Amino acid sequence: MSRARKPDWLKRRPPSGERFTDITETLRDHDLNTVCEEANCPNLGECWSGRDGPGTATFMLLGDRCSRGCNFCDVETGGMDPPDPEEPESVADAVAEIGLDYVVLTSVDRDDLPDQGAGHFAATIRAIHERHPDALVEALIPDFQGDPDLVGEVIDAEPDVLAHNVETVERLQWPVRDRRAGYEQSLSVLRQAAAADTYAKTSLMLGVGEYAHEVYQTLGDLRTVGVDIVTLGQYLQPSRSHLEISEYVHPDAFETWRRVAEEELGFAYCASGPMVRSSYKAGELFVEAVERGADPAEAREGVRADD
Repeated sequence: MSRARKPDWLKRRPPSGERFTDITETLRDHDLNTVCEEANCPNLGECWSGRDGPGTATFMLLGDRCSRGCNFCDVETGGMDPPDPEEPESVADAVAEIGLDYVVLTSVDRDDLPDQGAGHFAATIRAIHERHPDALVEALIPDFQGDPDLVGEVIDAEPDVLAHNVETVERLQWPVRDRRAGYEQSLSVLRQAAAADTYAKTSLMLGVGEYAHEVYQTLGDLRTVGVDIVTLGQYLQPSRSHLEISEYVHPDAFETWRRVAEEELGFAYCASGPMVRSSYKAGELFVEAVERGADPAEAREGVRADD
């Protein structure tokens, strides 16, 4: 199935334009990595090349090589370098220079570090708050092997959103994710995030072999631990050596899951569509609207109108 021709709804134009070029040059000047580029995100053009400038960008901290080897992910594994102590300030400078309204910070897994990178996350969040206090910050964190003290260290830096991706349904955690990850471990991170004074957010990939009842069960589990925001998108195989696509899920099915998540299960917001990724502009727009004083229901409708 992975070699089948992509349906029309998965086609996007490559990013271009003066604003895109300016942002790319700023990132290179500061020697920074973004998931937008590393993961070949299909929404990069939408987020970076809009007429009003970018609403969001996702910075990848702690290098571009990961200590884990998830079968869906195109990031290189092994050979990690020591963290760059200047990276938190470099990210904050770039955020201010670009003028981002919403910043997503994520990272590779760094099981090799004593604190697995939690302190680096916290330092970067604080640097952004100080350098560009109007920007909202989402921390999309690893599981930190389920260590609540490390999760708490990031929470104490006061991100506006604390996210961690469960990625898929319980049955498919392996082979989709590295064996050091796990469903209950991820739920424990999200439970701790939900208990803090922040939005808790997660993401699911569809098209990896899940059944509808498993997606429903997963959404129910996420609400039970207090997750506020969920995104659902189509898995796309980075190369033939990665996990194969089981199904191209139709946009109508994604819309059905959005209604189930928001109207039946009570999520504050659900961004759901074939091209949606965990750091997706619509989700950030919702959070931004609420954080700046809008009623959640009105914010949802406002974002839908802009889609």
